[in-house]
Amino acid sequence: MAEITVQLVSVDRELWSGQASTVTAQTTEGEIGVLPGHEPLLGQLVNNGVVTITPADGSEKLVAAVQDGFLSVTAEKVTVLADNAIWASEVDEAHSEANLDSEDELEKARAESALKAVRRARGR
Repeated sequence: MAEITVQLVSVDRELWSGQASTVTAQTTEGEIGVLPGHEPLLGQLVNNGVVTITPADGSEKLVAAVQDGFLSVTAEKVTVLADNAIWASEVDEAHSEANLDSEDELEKARAESALKAVRRARGR
């Protein structure tokens, strides 16, 4: 099976890097699926969108909630550069650790919105 190098990063951390067979992302132009050999493109991620990576080793799909950023596709690599990104499995944890000050309340609201986006994506 053909593979492509994928990197998923947010402003504060690298979430994943490795070989994948497919990547899907929600952009302002709609949901984009990327396979090895895809034409180069640059897409803008939607706020509270979902990125799904299918690792080439056959392990379980990786689902991340992202907030804004870009999807860059070249002949050799797919790079997802998100302003904020969190694994679907981390959303509840982030929600429960939120403090009550205004900045944390904003982050809490974003995490809840991201969870809703992940649930919609899984429902598809």
